[in-house]
Amino acid sequence: MQERRVALVTGSTGSLGTAICYELAAAGFDLALHCRGAHGLMKAQQLALELSHYGGIYLPVTAELPDAGQIAHMFAEIKETFGRLDVLVNNAGVNRDQLLIRMGQEEFEQVLDVNLKAAFLCLQHGAKMMIRQRYGRIINIASVAGQLGTYGQANYAASKAALIGLTKTAARELASRQITVNAVAPGFIDAGLTSSLTPEQRESFIAQIPLGRPGSPRDVALAVGFLAGDKADYITGQVLNVNGGLLMP
Repeated sequence: MQERRVALVTGSTGSLGTAICYELAAAGFDLALHCRGAHGLMKAQQLALELSHYGGIYLPVTAELPDAGQIAHMFAEIKETFGRLDVLVNNAGVNRDQLLIRMGQEEFEQVLDVNLKAAFLCLQHGAKMMIRQRYGRIINIASVAGQLGTYGQANYAASKAALIGLTKTAARELASRQITVNAVAPGFIDAGLTSSLTPEQRESFIAQIPLGRPGSPRDVALAVGFLAGDKADYITGQVLNVNGGLLMP
């Protein structure tokens, strides 16, 4: 009997994270559901209960990002429970929007800490487990903001652009161990970090999308599911754009 594969999704209780968890659970993965704090743990436990009908093991794990000690403990817990890690989805992210000339150093650093530094630390730990297996899939959730730049998001755009650079470097370094590293770059997704936009801002964004509508969390989850599966064996170092045509390189 083939051993079930294991995936860790950071930020599992957010809109994108939950959609990704459902997609991977449906594909037969056991899951480590990352969350933060007591409230996050309750949400992760509820998510695990909702996923239970897929018949896998769904383990809530807590860690404050980018606390290196807590991240190390999280990966140790995953290793103790599952004994392996096949897929890492670096999905957790925050935004602290402000015009460049008004943005404080704390606002800049906080976004880079969660969106980039935490992803780097998780990638390091995940890669060490995958190297021993000579197999793995690492998927970083980037953003069209890191490709185009976005008004009022110098910190967020910088973190996502750097995440793409990290993706490409890790892909080169880990390829010899049969570990692929790719990024998914959502455009305007009708959930999560876009919920704070005003109606005017929302309409302005949608007007720029050739398909004429925002994407959904499931659109992103389907892309992650593809990169996590066997059909993406020969794809690494790539950015899969899920943006309705907003960016056409």
